[in-house]
Amino acid sequence: MKNIIQNINKAFDHRIRLGIMSVLMVNEAADFNMLKELLGVTDGNLASHTKALEAENYISIEKQFIGKKPNTRYIATKEGKKAFKEHIDALEKLIQKS
Repeated sequence: MKNIIQNINKAFDHRIRLGIMSVLMVNEAADFNMLKELLGVTDGNLASHTKALEAENYISIEKQFIGKKPNTRYIATKEGKKAFKEHIDALEKLIQKS
């Protein structure tokens, strides 16, 4: 059984991180408010989970101003996309074995 779970990535264990990466895999980028609304999470929850993904180099964070309002955008890195795809592939293999 160890073999089929070896590619399951602990960084994506939490449902919020799984959601963030899912959104970023199908969108070029997403801003803070978009992720917050889609995932139904608090500001603090979203901030802590995006920081965790950034620490793994799975997402990049861009901060800018649009007019006078701050805007934070998140983008999946090449490394993040690869790791997430491997994670999803591992989950699919696990489901097929069950």
